[in-house]
Amino acid sequence: MMKQIYLYMCAGLMGLTTSCMDLEPEDYSQINTTLFPQTEKDALALMTANVYATFRNNSYGGIFNNASGVQTIGEMTTDVAACCWGGTAWIPLQQHTWDPNHQYSTINYTNFAKDLGKMLLTQDRIKDLQLGDDVRARFEAEIHLGRGWLGYLLYDFYGPVPLATLEELNNPLNDVVVARASEEEMKTFIETELKAAIASSALPTKVSKDEYGRFDKGLAYTVLMKYYMSTEQWSKAEECGRELMKSDYGYGLMDNYADIFTLENEGNKEIIFACVEQRGISLQLWHDHALPGNFPVQNTAIQRWDGYKVPWAFYNTFENGDDRLTSALVGKYTDNAGNVIFDEALDKVNHTEIYRQGAVPVKYGEDPNSTGDGSQIDWIVYRYADVVTLLSEAIVRNGNAVTQEAVDLLNMIRERAKLPARKVSDYVNVQAFLDDMLLERGHELWWEGNRRSDLIRHGKFIQSAIDRGETSTDIRERFAIPQAVINEGKGKIIQNPGY
Repeated sequence: MMKQIYLYMCAGLMGLTTSCMDLEPEDYSQINTTLFPQTEKDALALMTANVYATFRNNSYGGIFNNASGVQTIGEMTTDVAACCWGGTAWIPLQQHTWDPNHQYSTINYTNFAKDLGKMLLTQDRIKDLQLGDDVRARFEAEIHLGRGWLGYLLYDFYGPVPLATLEELNNPLNDVVVARASEEEMKTFIETELKAAIASSALPTKVSKDEYGRFDKGLAYTVLMKYYMSTEQWSKAEECGRELMKSDYGYGLMDNYADIFTLENEGNKEIIFACVEQRGISLQLWHDHALPGNFPVQNTAIQRWDGYKVPWAFYNTFENGDDRLTSALVGKYTDNAGNVIFDEALDKVNHTEIYRQGAVPVKYGEDPNSTGDGSQIDWIVYRYADVVTLLSEAIVRNGNAVTQEAVDLLNMIRERAKLPARKVSDYVNVQAFLDDMLLERGHELWWEGNRRSDLIRHGKFIQSAIDRGETSTDIRERFAIPQAVINEGKGKIIQNPGY
């Protein structure tokens, strides 16, 4: 399990510390490769620190953290997210006015672009260790997957990033500035790395329960599918989706939407990848960020900071009886005496600016053991409902026709939400289906980090912002490269157009 991997990492890294009585000065800027790594435990520590650590949600750390991770930042630029705090962090995202000095839109480049190099160095560090062939092959496959996945996430936000070679990484004192890759180089990098992971026989199709949290082929195919969708390679995306539907992977939809996100159902069949949380080691902060201070909870120790919302305009697009609305997204609640203390009208009185208004995105169940900040409920990154709806969309786009199979896949999601099934005859043309699918994915996956890429893929990201009253242009489909990176790039790091 990832919990085990994390503990191994701590133990392995503690082995690097020196006695506090050793007063001789040491250079800690580089690992002494004659001393570390040497064993499989050392290699596992490196893998955890330099590969897996990137893809965590640990309070304010990791690329999926609830404060500034890619899911949060991406959603905040769309119609499914608002924040009661307003301010210079959130309003520029909602208004599409961020710039190269805006911390929150650039933070995932600042924090994680360098991790591509760390993963490559890790691959180099472990290549000559005395490891079993299967262990070495699995580590290498996981590194390929990590590099391809991170490359995709960065490309989705910022476009191409620098791809340093091993020679450049091993000679940091040369002070060489690595230019951003070209579009084709970046695309080739992502696809090649993910395919290398998939091709490895050492990477399991789906990890066992005792290894829950490690990478597997299901994750690799999911990331590759999302990459193909974003680059409009519909037939390749369809192939990935069909692969993931095979019984070998064991994925399926949970019967009830709310059950996906609970402590008792961790590791359920719908989850493709989740950040594993454990009290005392790693906690996610969703309820801290999302629940108002007066929101009724069973565990009153849970922190409630009255932050994230789902705007009323989007909330009101749900159909009556949609279980995803009634079970996880709250538009009204009362106090113990039955008095309404929150609804749309009261929210608009308490939060006069539209950027602070919306329904409460509860989504996750309570952690009954929370003593304040943080929940030990695993944070879900990818799940099967995402794949099912993407496959449905890919089939229609690939064949330029609304098929019964595509509608059946859509209905898997609708029927789980307790909504009437669609029929092929409901759609007058392909565009009508795509519009319905876009809305359905919004209702299914709100605040899970898909809305921005969905709107961009459908050509509606900019128009959606304009419809909300913002002034936006096509340059906003990518975030800016941090100005500090441009300044240090000696003219070799070129800013995205329009910034």
